[in-house]
Amino acid sequence: MAGEHVILLDEHDQPCGLLDKYAAHTLSTPLHLAFSCWLFNDRGQFLVTRRSLSKVAWPGVWTNSVCGHPQQGETFEQAIARRCRFELGVEISHITPVAPDFRYRAVAPNGIVENEVCPVYAARITSAVQPNADEVIEYQWCELDDALHALALTPWAFSPWMVMEAADAKARQALIDFAHI
Repeated sequence: MAGEHVILLDEHDQPCGLLDKYAAHTLSTPLHLAFSCWLFNDRGQFLVTRRSLSKVAWPGVWTNSVCGHPQQGETFEQAIARRCRFELGVEISHITPVAPDFRYRAVAPNGIVENEVCPVYAARITSAVQPNADEVIEYQWCELDDALHALALTPWAFSPWMVMEAADAKARQALIDFAHI
């Protein structure tokens, strides 16, 4: 999505500026606002995705369903719906916060840093998955319990933010509860 930006945050997690998304993600990425969303179908199965090989950070890595950055003037719910359409070609409903205070910093093998205040959400997919190959090269529906087990046994095979989100007891329980609604 050409022209996307990140909302920079100060030491009090307050917005303090904007920066082009690609200019922001470097070896010294400034703190910025993001979101992460775990998508479920009507049977409670979780959608795990594999990042495109052309992604700047963590190319080819399996991760939770969709992540992104809200744009100025956009709510988290609007940003999540927009990225779900762009990355996966899906419509969603029941957007629910599961870890509103999540934040992390991680360094990719190529040195690119993620440094985000990144609330975590769950949502339901209401249409067929039609992935954008520039964003997602594979996807798989799975039982959430199986995904959580895989994250615990092979954390190196997944994005660090997905591993950290699943390791948070409250977030994990909120995802389990959401999957069984």
